[in-house]
Amino acid sequence: MRSRLIHQKTWLLALLAMMTLSACGFALRGPVSFPFHSIYIGLSDASPLGGELKRQIRANGQTQITSEAKDAEVILDVLGETREKQILSLNSQGRVREYNLLYRFNFRLRNAEGKEFLEPVLIQLRRTITFNESQVLAKESEEALLYRDMQSDLVQQIMRRLSVVKLDQ
Repeated sequence: MRSRLIHQKTWLLALLAMMTLSACGFALRGPVSFPFHSIYIGLSDASPLGGELKRQIRANGQTQITSEAKDAEVILDVLGETREKQILSLNSQGRVREYNLLYRFNFRLRNAEGKEFLEPVLIQLRRTITFNESQVLAKESEEALLYRDMQSDLVQQIMRRLSVVKLDQ
């Protein structure tokens, strides 16, 4: 009897949580819709960022990625992509204790005639990582993982910016 009461309370709590989430407007992010039908991306497939961005655009299924800029409705020009590691703090012996990992991506969106639909945009991402000399390999793996996380975040930000472009300006 007691377990049945606990089971009913659990269901009631789950139902209440679902109703609260639906009332606040929460919804899972669905596919992004772009105002263009074809795009050329100025990143190679060998680039981790280029590969992930192209996969995300293809996953939407409504926009074609062209291999030639002249065949595309819009062109994503990459103006710069940099990864940087800055010392954030030192310990009492003068050794590095924390690093700042920076990822900067600069791009613009235009058509083949040069008309800009999105002026140059700079996206900057930053993560902090602690450093320990006795765990160098683990910290290198953590750094690589943080850069991959920043790359995924960057792709999502690019997708959102592409989805709000106005082509009929």
